[in-house]
Amino acid sequence: MSSLTRVPRASRKQSDDRRADFEQRVLRAVEELLADGTPYTEIAVQKIAVASQAARSTFYRYFPDKSQLLIRMADLATADLFAAAEQWWETEHADHESGVVAAIGAMIAGFRQHRYLLLALSEVAAYDRDVGAYWRERVATFVDMVRARLESDRERGLIHASVDPAATAIVLTSMVERSITVAFAPSSGIADDALAAALGRAIWLVVYGDAPRK
Repeated sequence: MSSLTRVPRASRKQSDDRRADFEQRVLRAVEELLADGTPYTEIAVQKIAVASQAARSTFYRYFPDKSQLLIRMADLATADLFAAAEQWWETEHADHESGVVAAIGAMIAGFRQHRYLLLALSEVAAYDRDVGAYWRERVATFVDMVRARLESDRERGLIHASVDPAATAIVLTSMVERSITVAFAPSSGIADDALAAALGRAIWLVVYGDAPRK
């Protein structure tokens, strides 16, 4: 006999699908509202709810406040961005900088797609405790992955023995994060491919520029 309290699998899937659809509508609505230059803090919840075709009560059932909304939207927006970076760090790339440039290019493309939301995230993280803690933890996870890869490459003799994996991981991650944020300012005039080439070359030279040659 099936449990009277257990939710059938089909019902759970329908519920998950409804939530995913709702979150995507909210993400599109928030990004469209940010696109005209309105600061995130000035966008009312009611306006987001209307733009995403959701009742205010439905909105608050998923997002208790605007900080939690921004955190969830950032999760959705950065999924592909971090996946591109992680894919590069999981492959062999010591021989040439082209692989680094390609990975950074994919990250920049992901940032370009969600630039209004991610720029708002960077701004709000500076003063909102919950958003700031979320973003620091998100970045720290990536730093740990980079550090682990650098440690592995150093043990295998692929990078110079003097490279400090922990410090270098922080430097590289901060360089990428800050460079993309600054380059996406309206007045920078830097093309995405030029930014990818410059960042990719800088990263490769830092990690492999003085690597032992066989």
